[in-house]
Amino acid sequence: MQNHTSQSVKSNRLTIYILMAMVLGIVVGYIVNTNASPEFVKDFAPKIKLLATIFLRLVQMIIAPLVFATLVVGIAKLGDLKAVGRVGGKAMIWFISASLLSLTLGLIVVSITKPGVGVNINNADIIGASDLRGKTADFSIDKFVEHVFPRSVIEAMASNEILQLVIFSIFFGVALTAIGDKGKNIINALDSLTHVVLKMVSYVMKLAPLGVFGAMTGVIAIKGLGILKTYAYYIGSFYLGLAVLWIVLLFVGYLVLKKRLMVLLKRLSNPMAVAFSTSSSEAVFPKLVEEMERFGCNNKIVSFTLPLGYSFNLDGSMMYMTFASMFIAQAYNITSITNHLDTQIAMLLVFMLTSKGVAGVPRASLVVVLATGSMFGIPPEGIGLVLAIDTFCDMGRSMTNVLGNALATAAVSKWEGELKN
Repeated sequence: MQNHTSQSVKSNRLTIYILMAMVLGIVVGYIVNTNASPEFVKDFAPKIKLLATIFLRLVQMIIAPLVFATLVVGIAKLGDLKAVGRVGGKAMIWFISASLLSLTLGLIVVSITKPGVGVNINNADIIGASDLRGKTADFSIDKFVEHVFPRSVIEAMASNEILQLVIFSIFFGVALTAIGDKGKNIINALDSLTHVVLKMVSYVMKLAPLGVFGAMTGVIAIKGLGILKTYAYYIGSFYLGLAVLWIVLLFVGYLVLKKRLMVLLKRLSNPMAVAFSTSSSEAVFPKLVEEMERFGCNNKIVSFTLPLGYSFNLDGSMMYMTFASMFIAQAYNITSITNHLDTQIAMLLVFMLTSKGVAGVPRASLVVVLATGSMFGIPPEGIGLVLAIDTFCDMGRSMTNVLGNALATAAVSKWEGELKN
């Protein structure tokens, strides 16, 4: 009990440090933006952002071994293919329902608020859009499907391709379960690896406030607070959509978890603060594994469901995909999209497919929007309209990704009768 209380105090203290670092970053960034010369800002921002880059890279280096070890051990601990199918089926029902909900709400909110109508398209960041366009060259459904299946697990690990890693881990875990006692040594070794990596997480997370400070300072130093005024309606409309999504998710969460929902939200305060301030839901995956187990979810459910969620259940990112696409269509007055519900539904369904496996890292959603949007006549340069404030939207969608995956894991644990009080 004393250890549990100590962990809670440390978690709350880290959350406070992260919030302080975020505020300090905004203040320092604003001072630099308003008082320094453009040359100094141009030189200063990339250097201070190195703090965030270092933190994110330290997290990313442990994601691949953690996803592999937790998912394989989770499948092995479930015991048989029937249990894997049952738990996986329940998880996928949640994931698909939440994905459709997120995409649909994004479409509804942007269609009602119409933030793109009347926007000056000359404000588009053409250079930034060109950089993103390079990442989507030769995109097609065929290439997307090919990309889902790894040709090398080493390559998937090296590039942090979570979906490819999930595919390999599922095959490996099922095969390991099938060989019975012969695989016990491997299961024990991977279980030990999980504990080692989670210990590394506790070290890395101590650097989170520095990463947050670097990220916020760099963004505000370059863009200033004025950019928030320019895009206030767009940002406000998107956060309105997120608020509606949160209400629905929390309502469903309450139906499943009852009063324990508040306990879960308290556990999530630290991971969500990190996700919000670093604009990366991937950055908190290791920490989220720990917090879900402390909340009372069975280790085998967490190990199996959470890695799947990071490939199939990024609710905030999916809402942003339909929102950003419709915003650009409104700005460029593409009536074939804005005035035709059938086209909007078709776009929603394509996003439902192409969003799977998108990394929970900054700007990953925009790459999918750019690639998929071009199939419906959305001009690639339109992405430049939202690049300037993408970081501020990314904060909200990253935090929502964390909430969605935590609720999914808790719900599956409850349905399986594996949630401790």
